[in-house]
Amino acid sequence: MSASTPIHRIPDDPTTRQALALGGVFQAASLVDELARTGQVDPRAWDTLIRATLDTNPESFEAIYGGHPNNLRRGLEALEGVVGRKTVNPVVLRYGFTLLLLMNKLRQNDTMMDALGEKLTRIQGQAEHFGDTHENVIASLGEAYQETLSTFKTRIVVQGDPSLLQTRMMPERVRACLLAGIRFALLWHQQGGRRWKLIVQRGALKKSLDRLA
Repeated sequence: MSASTPIHRIPDDPTTRQALALGGVFQAASLVDELARTGQVDPRAWDTLIRATLDTNPESFEAIYGGHPNNLRRGLEALEGVVGRKTVNPVVLRYGFTLLLLMNKLRQNDTMMDALGEKLTRIQGQAEHFGDTHENVIASLGEAYQETLSTFKTRIVVQGDPSLLQTRMMPERVRACLLAGIRFALLWHQQGGRRWKLIVQRGALKKSLDRLA
């Protein structure tokens, strides 16, 4: 990210950072659902996810999602369903919570973490050559997910239009999106996020979402 990119400074408290990271998880879940049903995605939400996945050494917390909470708006709106203020597609919630489960399995597997890190380093080189959202980069991100997280017994079974899911580049785009969800799930954990806290700290999460609105 260039130094000229405007940064929206967030309140520097753990719950707000956890809310933003969870927003990334549920944005990935929402876009997977949208891709599977319509074949299309919101470009801003998509670009935010892909760039966050590629930026493994961001200059700041805000830089991960491009400097403004609105880049994660789709995910933050879905997160409001988790804290009970809005009705959200249950499929999106299932994808989101399964991503958190997969992230925990990944954290406990040092070999897979190392392998994923090496793959991302190679893909960063691709992105520098082709551009972050070039289909070669998306294909490599999808392959990285398939070769690592897809090997767990716990898997995300994507529901949608079967004919759409078989179109060119669609499996790769879906898997790249899921990998982005894992990236934000790891960020959520790094910021102190835990599944049990989603229940006991629901009120604090609501307040953080209000501040980010």
